[in-house]
Amino acid sequence: MTSPTVASSATTDPVHPHGRMRPLVVGAIGVVYGDIGTSPLYALRTAFTGQFGLSVSHANVLGILSAFVWALIIVVTLKYITLIMRADNRGEGGILALTALVSRGVESKTRLRWWLLGLGIFGAAMFYGDGMITPAVTVLGAVEGLGVIAPALHPFIVPISIVILVVLFAVQKGGTARLGAVFGPVMVLWFVTLGLLGALEVLRGPGVLVALNPIHAVRFIENNTAIAFVAFGAVVLAVTGVEALYADMGHFGKSPIRRAWISIVMPALLLNYLGQGALILADPAAIQNPFYLLAPEWARVPLLLLATAAAIIASQAVISGAFSLTRAAIQMGYCPRLTILHTSERAIGQIYIPFINWMLLAAIVGLVVGFRNSDNLAGAYGIAVTLAMLIDSILIFVVMRRLWHWPLAAAIAIVVPLLAIDLTFLGSNSLKIPDGGWFPLLIGGIVFTLLTTWKRGRALLMQRLADDAMPLDLFIQSIEASPPTRVPGTAVFLTSTPNRVPHALLHNLKHNKVLHERVVFMTIVTKDIPYVPEEERCEIEPLRCNFFRIVANYGFKDDPDVPELLEDISRRGFEFDMMETSFFVSRETLIATPTPGMSLWREKLFVSMSKNATKASEFFHVPTNRVVELGTQVEL
Repeated sequence: MTSPTVASSATTDPVHPHGRMRPLVVGAIGVVYGDIGTSPLYALRTAFTGQFGLSVSHANVLGILSAFVWALIIVVTLKYITLIMRADNRGEGGILALTALVSRGVESKTRLRWWLLGLGIFGAAMFYGDGMITPAVTVLGAVEGLGVIAPALHPFIVPISIVILVVLFAVQKGGTARLGAVFGPVMVLWFVTLGLLGALEVLRGPGVLVALNPIHAVRFIENNTAIAFVAFGAVVLAVTGVEALYADMGHFGKSPIRRAWISIVMPALLLNYLGQGALILADPAAIQNPFYLLAPEWARVPLLLLATAAAIIASQAVISGAFSLTRAAIQMGYCPRLTILHTSERAIGQIYIPFINWMLLAAIVGLVVGFRNSDNLAGAYGIAVTLAMLIDSILIFVVMRRLWHWPLAAAIAIVVPLLAIDLTFLGSNSLKIPDGGWFPLLIGGIVFTLLTTWKRGRALLMQRLADDAMPLDLFIQSIEASPPTRVPGTAVFLTSTPNRVPHALLHNLKHNKVLHERVVFMTIVTKDIPYVPEEERCEIEPLRCNFFRIVANYGFKDDPDVPELLEDISRRGFEFDMMETSFFVSRETLIATPTPGMSLWREKLFVSMSKNATKASEFFHVPTNRVVELGTQVEL
């Protein structure tokens, strides 16, 4: 097999014909920028009305606006759009893809690799906490426009938000193909509206443009060091969603995402924040909801509907991201197998995971009921984002040094300022922990514990099975020396230990006293790349006595399908007749013991997770009427 492609700082997008670029740019606007694009609903207001709110003075407004502007320029444009998107794993991005790259770069350094992998998995775990807050805060922030349009409807904000969220999650099973077709145009309209509303207000108060000068942010920090540190907890709300830029790179490519940001998204966001600032400078009372008060009264109802649609789209992007991340975690061995349904025959990325869907909905409804408004939720928002940003900065430094081979001085000169910004954001957001910031940390901690327990538990289980199993070479020698009765047909044994005899085979031979005419040991391996080319899919090794070993290679975004794999193998000359083929799977009954391996509580947790995991035969799409399960008991 050929070795995986290593990320390069010179990696480029495939060349897109001019006619294809425009739909990709529109698609990127619809999917990638939903989260960051809805931040104007609440971000600037939170800086002044949150628990640590600033006084609405001229200097504070210009200072915080300048911080917003330069956060968008430095964090989004320079860090993510320019630097981090250069690190792609065969075209794919996201924290798990970056973690796989880093793992490849430090393979020889076992301890360092262990720590960096742990960091990457923790960053992925934090995504779930962030993913629960994003739909809650964006939908609430949009529906709160009712309080501006018709104050009498204020008591209905929470119930309406819950209805919208329930409907959104209920339609996930049908897939997002039809809904996705309108995401791009709706979000383009949203960003055009943001820009127009902001530009009109800036024309009425052009003095706000001085906030483009970073000196105002510097003076704000110098004159109000403690307050400024706290205020950065609101500034980070303007850059939430940056991980989506990187994670969705594989769907659209770098060029469409970059073009969308430079040409439409960033100008619209800057104009809208500046417009809100101009409005507040002219009328400090507008701080109650500067976004909706930018619009004339006749336009507020249409704006509310458009904002709600944008919030739903932002939520949809997070939900789809949670599905994709979960599938990658399953394939990489960090998560138990879960039922995955494909909602599109043409787009492999469109999947639905029922367990994740309903878990997210329950948590999000709980957040809406518990926090009741977007200002309160903004207190919980940001800690997960800043932790992920900090981890990205650490991991990209390793990529720059180990894979791109940049000089140490250059890598340090780039990463140290980024780390300083990330640590400032993280420190500021840590003040929110008592007021809701504990929630994403709790969720992230729980998910991290589950992911690492599953990974360690599977490794321990494989070790126990390997210790108890007979070496395959020795078994074949014994078959040669004393052949059992062979019956017609093919037996396929799904096994994780290709050099050991599967327990299912030993049990079958012990109880039935026969072997099939042809025996195949199949092992499915997940590589640290997103997709494995078809020509590298499988390796077939003939053994003695009509035994064969098949190793099937998949990427962490591939969908393993055993019948499809066997059809492909048949076309290559190694024929399989499904009606003459039986699949044998071991069903382990796990017992937690004090034996050295894992803590007893983690072993019990692993046993519980194993009981609820989808069966291997079901996960790999093996026809149920061709499966034979044979049980074995394993002490951990």
